[in-house]
Amino acid sequence: MKNSIAERVQDFLNRYPPFDLIKSKKLLSIAENVSIIYLEKGDTLFKAGDSSQEHFYMVRDGAISLFHTADNTQELVSISDTGDIFGVRPLITKENYKLTASAHEESIVYAIPITDFQEAAENNSKVYKYLITAFATNAYDSYSAQENKEIFVDYLPNNTQDLATFQTANYTKNPITCTIKSTLQEAALKMSKNKIGCIIVVDEAKKPLGIITNSDIKNKIATGLYTITTSVSNVMSAPVITSKKDLTVADGQLKMIKNNIGHLCITKDGTVNSRLVGVLTHHDVLVSLGNIPSVILKEIKRANRTKKLRSARLKTNTLLKNYLEQNIPLSHIIKIISQINDAVTIRVIELSLQKMEKKPPVKFAWMALGSQGRGEQLLFTDQDNALVFEDVPEKDYEKTKNYFLELAKHITKALNKIGFEYCDADMMGSNPQWCQSISEWKQQFRAWILNPDEKAILLSSIFFDYNCVYGEKTLVDELSDAIFDALENTSAFFKFMGSNAVLSPSPLSFFRQFVVEENNDQKDLFNIKNRALMPLIDAGRLLILSKHVKHLNNTGERFEKLAAMEPENKELFESCSYAFKALLKFKTKQGLLHGNSGKYIALESLTKEEKLKLKRCFKPIHDVQESLKIRFDLKNFI
Repeated sequence: MKNSIAERVQDFLNRYPPFDLIKSKKLLSIAENVSIIYLEKGDTLFKAGDSSQEHFYMVRDGAISLFHTADNTQELVSISDTGDIFGVRPLITKENYKLTASAHEESIVYAIPITDFQEAAENNSKVYKYLITAFATNAYDSYSAQENKEIFVDYLPNNTQDLATFQTANYTKNPITCTIKSTLQEAALKMSKNKIGCIIVVDEAKKPLGIITNSDIKNKIATGLYTITTSVSNVMSAPVITSKKDLTVADGQLKMIKNNIGHLCITKDGTVNSRLVGVLTHHDVLVSLGNIPSVILKEIKRANRTKKLRSARLKTNTLLKNYLEQNIPLSHIIKIISQINDAVTIRVIELSLQKMEKKPPVKFAWMALGSQGRGEQLLFTDQDNALVFEDVPEKDYEKTKNYFLELAKHITKALNKIGFEYCDADMMGSNPQWCQSISEWKQQFRAWILNPDEKAILLSSIFFDYNCVYGEKTLVDELSDAIFDALENTSAFFKFMGSNAVLSPSPLSFFRQFVVEENNDQKDLFNIKNRALMPLIDAGRLLILSKHVKHLNNTGERFEKLAAMEPENKELFESCSYAFKALLKFKTKQGLLHGNSGKYIALESLTKEEKLKLKRCFKPIHDVQESLKIRFDLKNFI
């Protein structure tokens, strides 16, 4: 007799990785043993410190919040949505949970038995590869054990990864060791001195007997089970898992998952009966699989032509695509892509300076504006930038400005060749209005702030998101100080900004349908940038400026800072941060799929679940806009 519930579970699992990589018959065997858990909002699934369970989890409906707890305060780390897996730690390691999982809203969760899953996925390297990534996603935070802090930073799967898995693993040679006669204190001192997370216990012939990690010290010494002077034999994990010198990355990866370990001892003949010659760690494996950011950044720094910079920047789109496919946290994606974008700009400026006949007459700074200034530019977009230079005597002003305008033209032209379109509104450093001395910029901002109108709000809002990419940072800091001094003397400016932030209403109509474009070019398309992302960007900017917080441009981080500053509004601001990241991720995926900016979306191309995910992000937009109307008394101002 057919099990219709199991078949429905199977059908759902098959839509998402890594289950879509498992054969149908084996997937059904997993589905038959899945437990279905219903959670009310706020219900806790597991807590930080709980011992490993026999399941990992997948969100069927709703959303699950993952929190870190310190000093009795919970800090939101991430939110798992429909199709996301979490609680993978017991599948990879025997450590207790690091985070607390609770229902962000009414949710249904599938509890997937680890044993059944491992049996079904046995010898499936693609599944294991995905799970390592999922674990990386959960481990990439500041609360992980010391040895995990940098393990997953560069794990960026790409089209060459399958080839990389069959290359010889690059393990750590000449590992730090201690003898079986050593005390734990002696071993720990060696680990501390060499700044390592493990030490191998060897006999007189240098054969590996056991391994001691930070986790062993935490679980067996810090808990009082043994004293610090105990023998290493009481603390070490034994026997060790060994392998030969010429093992491939894939071999090392599979052995680690199969044995739930993070370190492989490399010996002369691959057994415990020969001399230790090295150690392979999670870090070594994952760097071998995806050390792509480092490669791209090196390529950018070495580029001597615009063509080579364009080639390096195009590789970033492939990098971005694979990041998204592997569910790496968007906050991590943003940091990496922003670093690459800034590196491209810096190299363009360096090459442009080489084209100038003379060195700069005075110090200057190049500012990225808009999405790059906020660190949110994931795809190719148009340019928004500006240049500020030191004050000079009046007699030298015209000559100085002409120099920097010529330099800016070289820069914007090169950026355009790389793929960043010219700004339609000409908001670029090559425009005399956006290439000014520090005094002129101060005067310009003061006029915008103290005499606000719609044009002033538009222009200044773009500049409030500036970031110094190259040059004299003190000039940019000086400009920021002048701006905040001017803000102290006005309240009308915030009202103008507030009215602008609530101009675009909820993206849903009265009947909860998407509000789409009506003009011919984009008729019936949904403008995710203007109707969903910009309201959150504008609200975050206004609120953080009203708090006089400097040097915080990223929208997600702005809302996270606001959540910390206003505990009474913590839930609203955290929801805004989550919604912004989810919307930006969705826009980026659409852009990569269709080879454009992702700004306009054909709704008929979306699945029902994708539409539901989008709609879930719209509520925080409505709520924060209503909050702005009250906070800045906008009822009679709009």
